[in-house]
Amino acid sequence: MLRRMMMSYTDKVLPEIPAPIPAMEIPSFDMKVSGSIWNNISATKPLRSAQPLPFEAMGQDQGMVLYRTRLIGHKKGKLTITAPHDYALVFLNHQFIDTIWRDGGKWTVDLPASDPSIKDPLLEILVEGMGHINFAQYMIDRKGITERVTLNGMTLMNWEMFMLPIDGNFIQKSAGSADQRPGLFFSGNFSLDKTADTFFDLSGYSKGVCFVNGHLLGRYWNIGPQQRLFCPASWLKKGNNEVVVFDLHQLQPAAISGKQIMN
Repeated sequence: MLRRMMMSYTDKVLPEIPAPIPAMEIPSFDMKVSGSIWNNISATKPLRSAQPLPFEAMGQDQGMVLYRTRLIGHKKGKLTITAPHDYALVFLNHQFIDTIWRDGGKWTVDLPASDPSIKDPLLEILVEGMGHINFAQYMIDRKGITERVTLNGMTLMNWEMFMLPIDGNFIQKSAGSADQRPGLFFSGNFSLDKTADTFFDLSGYSKGVCFVNGHLLGRYWNIGPQQRLFCPASWLKKGNNEVVVFDLHQLQPAAISGKQIMN
C-alpha cells in the first residue's frame, strides 16, 4: 500500500522489495532452574531510609529493587503502594502474597495475618522497572516506590533497599540452589551447525527477560500479544549456545524453541 501511494506521486519506478532475511527454526530444548534472585540478597549491602526511595535516588536506572521493612504496628489489612513504577511483588515472611501493577491505579492488596509467634512480620516488596516513559508530562518517570507504603492508612517507616540490576554479573552471582519463591533463573543450551535470525518462543513462561549468549533479547509477558523475542544471527554462534531466562512468577522450567516468524 505504501509503494502504491508513493508511486502515485512520482513517475520514477521504485526498486523491487528486497528478499526477506533468512530465519531459522531451532528445535525445542530443555531448561532447568539455575539460580534465584534471592541468592544475592544476603550478599548485597542495603541502603537504609525512613521512606522508600526510587531507583534513581539510589543510583540505579533499571533492573529491580527489593524494599524491606518490619511491621511493628498493624500486622495485617490493606497494604497500599503509592505509586509503584512499574510492577511489584509483595511478600510477607518470605511468602508470596500478590502483585501490584502501575497500570490502572489498583495499588492495594490484602495482607493476611502472620503466625502469632512472629513478633514483627517481615514485609518485602520486589519492584521491577519496565522502562522509562520519554514524552510529554510523563518525562520525569522515576522507577520503584515513588511515594510511600501504607498499611490500613498508616505510613510504614524504616526501609532497607537492595539494588538488583539484572545484568550478566548479577546473573552469575545468582547461580546456585533456589527455593520455591518467585524470582528464579532458568538456563539451557542448544547447538547449531549454522546461524541465522530466529524468534525465541517464551510462551511457556510468565513475565521476565531473556538472555542469549550474554545478550539481553528483551522482555516478555504472557498477557501478550507478543510471545516471541527476535534474536539476530550475530548473537548466535556455531556450536554451543546458552539461554538464560529470569522470570518473576515461573516456578517450573519450560522448554524453549526458535521460530522463523514473530508469531
